[in-house]
Amino acid sequence: MGLGSIRNLDYVVLLCEDLARARQFYLDVMKFRLERETPRWVSFHVGSGLLCLRQRTLEGVFQDGPGAPSGSASVQLAFRVAPPEIDEIQAELAAVGVDLMGPPRDIPAWGHRAIFFRDTESNVIEIYAEV
Repeated sequence: MGLGSIRNLDYVVLLCEDLARARQFYLDVMKFRLERETPRWVSFHVGSGLLCLRQRTLEGVFQDGPGAPSGSASVQLAFRVAPPEIDEIQAELAAVGVDLMGPPRDIPAWGHRAIFFRDTESNVIEIYAEV
C-alpha cells in the first residue's frame, strides 16, 4: 500500500528563532506535558502525538533557509476541545496576556467555534470546538 498505509500524524516539528521562549509558551501558556528536552530539541505530549520544537538553524539534518517575514505565519496548529471550554480557555489566555486575534468566532461552514492567537514564533494557534 505504500503511502496509503499511513494512519497517524505522530509528531510536528516547529522551527524556532528563540527555542527557550517557545518552550516556555508551550509549557506555561498551552500547558502541554514535557516529553523530552535537550539543548537543541523540546517535545511535548499532545494527545497521542508530539509537538516538537527545534532551533531554526543552518546546521543539522537539512538546511531550512531563512526565517519567514516578520508577522507572517509559518504554520497553523489546531487543537480541539469540548464546546463549553472555549470561553474558559479565552479567559485563561487573556489572564496570562495572550493577544487573541479577535473574540471567539463561529465558523458555520466547518461547524466550529474557535479562537485564534499566535505563539512566540508567530505561528497561528487555533483552539476550536465542534458545535
